[in-house]
Amino acid sequence: MAGVGKTTLAAQVFNEIDTTQQFKPTAWVCVSDDFNLERVTKQILESVTSQLYPTEDFSKVQQALPKELAGKKFLIVLDDVWDTCCYGLWMKLQSPFRDGAAGSKIIVTTRDAEVSKMMGAGTLVHNLEPMSNDVCFEVFEQHAFRNANRDIPPNFESLKEKIVARCGGLPLAARTLGGLLLRKEMNEWEEILNKKLWSLYQMSVTYFRY
Repeated sequence: MAGVGKTTLAAQVFNEIDTTQQFKPTAWVCVSDDFNLERVTKQILESVTSQLYPTEDFSKVQQALPKELAGKKFLIVLDDVWDTCCYGLWMKLQSPFRDGAAGSKIIVTTRDAEVSKMMGAGTLVHNLEPMSNDVCFEVFEQHAFRNANRDIPPNFESLKEKIVARCGGLPLAARTLGGLLLRKEMNEWEEILNKKLWSLYQMSVTYFRY
């Protein structure tokens, strides 16, 4: 499921681990729906070396990456992986990882369970579920009520139910809607919530992707 917080969770894990220096080198690459072996491999290489590789010769990139990872305990995050139809390409991408030291880790975020199977994750899968209504509304409040001087209307409980229903337990949707209503007067909220915004999810993914 998109918008449930996979990237946010992976980023927290990545940043916390990165500060401990348990893994060196580390790399974060956003793969997205357009999987391109050359682009992703090059981005991993540039991330682990902290330098640009202007070469267009992919064979040089393929040779350089395993040398950079050889004998090192690395951490690589492949974020937002969609594609499951290019098994051969995934095998080529993973080939340099075999040169790393024992204990190296690869974190993959995906909305498709088939991706985890293709990557050979086995039981090492963490499924994120939508937030509870209370937690969802707390996230919404953090963004919609930055102005603490707002007057709460008498029909707010019914508005709260609509807000929670619209967000569907997705933190990205709750933040997006909260940010939208932050700029609106409270008497406008009901009108906005009754409109067919929804497309809220599509709007949040398009404009607030992270």
